[in-house]
Amino acid sequence: MTQIFKIALRNLMRYKRRTLLTSLLITMGVFMVILFSGLSGSFKAMMISQITDSMLGHIQIHKQGYMASIDSLPLTLNLDQKDIEKLEKAVNSMSGIKAYSPRIKFAGMFSNFMETTNIRVNGVYPDKEEAVVPLLQGRVKQGEKVIKKGEMFIPELLAKGMEVKVGDTIVVIATNRDGSVNGKQFRVGAVIESVTGPGGRDGYMHIEDAMEMLRMDQMEVSEVAIRLDDFDKLHSV
Repeated sequence: MTQIFKIALRNLMRYKRRTLLTSLLITMGVFMVILFSGLSGSFKAMMISQITDSMLGHIQIHKQGYMASIDSLPLTLNLDQKDIEKLEKAVNSMSGIKAYSPRIKFAGMFSNFMETTNIRVNGVYPDKEEAVVPLLQGRVKQGEKVIKKGEMFIPELLAKGMEVKVGDTIVVIATNRDGSVNGKQFRVGAVIESVTGPGGRDGYMHIEDAMEMLRMDQMEVSEVAIRLDDFDKLHSV
């Protein structure tokens, strides 16, 4: 075994230029692999952070069966008051949870009194939503930073397509869980940029306005979003 190492060392020293070039190529290759791995990991973490901190949250809790029909945003699979109280009790007793935000999500029609298009509406508590998705306010391109009653944050896509500005009056029409059609006027409080590209159609209103639109006698929510103290502890939480 010792003789093999001696022969190998002698061959390396005999062809010093070739040895140097080969060593440099190996070193550069390893360096590039490490650099690419680091950059791709950082880019992935940044993309996840942008989405979770702007609109999703770290964890979302739904009623069983909701995810199977999430595209239609069903109101028949909301968490009721008893579910919410049970969930809040569990969340408040756990460590590692920084904040949580109940949300009412529903599909509606957005109108500027001349044209109408579809919109996804998120009814939220402004202070709780800000704690769960701190980058939401950073998405505001025009208008106020806080969602107020009687006002809506509308996506930039709709603002441009429907020629709607901050301060304009618009109408949102939606069907509640019983099939009744309801409409309510809002003032455009802010225009927000999309996180999910040109298909972004998510608007925001105060959760009490959402309850009034959907004629809810008591609180029902589509999901509860949670923000953790440390995202690396996601699976353990």
